[in-house]
Amino acid sequence: MMQREDKMMGKDEQDPFILAGRVVRSRLLVGTGKYVDMERTAAAVAASGAEIVTVAIRRTNIGQNPGEPNLLDVISPARYTLLPNTAGCYTAQDAVRTLRLARELLDDHRLVKLEVLGDPDTLFPNMTETLTAAEVLVQDGFEVMVYCSDDPIMARRLEDIGCVAIMPLASLIGSGMGILNPWNLGIILERAKVPVIVDAGVGTASDATIAMELGCSGVLMNTAIAKARDPLRMAQAMRLAVESGRLAWRAGRMPRQVYQASASSPLTGLIQ
Repeated sequence: MMQREDKMMGKDEQDPFILAGRVVRSRLLVGTGKYVDMERTAAAVAASGAEIVTVAIRRTNIGQNPGEPNLLDVISPARYTLLPNTAGCYTAQDAVRTLRLARELLDDHRLVKLEVLGDPDTLFPNMTETLTAAEVLVQDGFEVMVYCSDDPIMARRLEDIGCVAIMPLASLIGSGMGILNPWNLGIILERAKVPVIVDAGVGTASDATIAMELGCSGVLMNTAIAKARDPLRMAQAMRLAVESGRLAWRAGRMPRQVYQASASSPLTGLIQ
């Protein structure tokens, strides 16, 4: 029964999510910021079914501040794959320094999320600094998942550098505006040879489903869950949305037929 249920939920062995050589059981990745407290953070993460959980090293204590509440007390590395990120970094130098610190704190952990921001108002990525940081980190042995603009040329350059996942924004971080440019995202998906994971801008479950129906390997979100009226229910909704979107993509939608109807019932054998 469990095997059949997993297949119905889009987790069968014929459709593995492989990231940096690892098989990941959930295509929903979640953050840990903006919650009221750590207990609610832990509850929402559990409800999401996520395996990979992002941690902002510059904003969250994972051992670098002794005596303060430690996120690892509620988000255990034994249960989740932690994804240290460089939220709050505005230069390549700061981003590299931050992830080297994370590697020390997490016992030589190499899978990381790179983001280098352009300004504090839009939080749009600074792609020049992002490219510089990505080159240094890849050469330093990190497995880099990278937040970037939805520019297909930039995405290709990051993949050529050796990043293990490309993470274009759907819209501005925390905006909840959904996917504003599916056409650019489609070009990135068509060309990429590594997983493409939508990062930033998801507001509700339908946004996550659309990303998956386009062919994305996964979706990363934080604010959409943390700032919902009921974060636990929204976490569950996002889990189902990602799973159903992946199933729909695999099934293949019917062709669009503009100005032409098609009867859903048979046209032969009618009662005369």
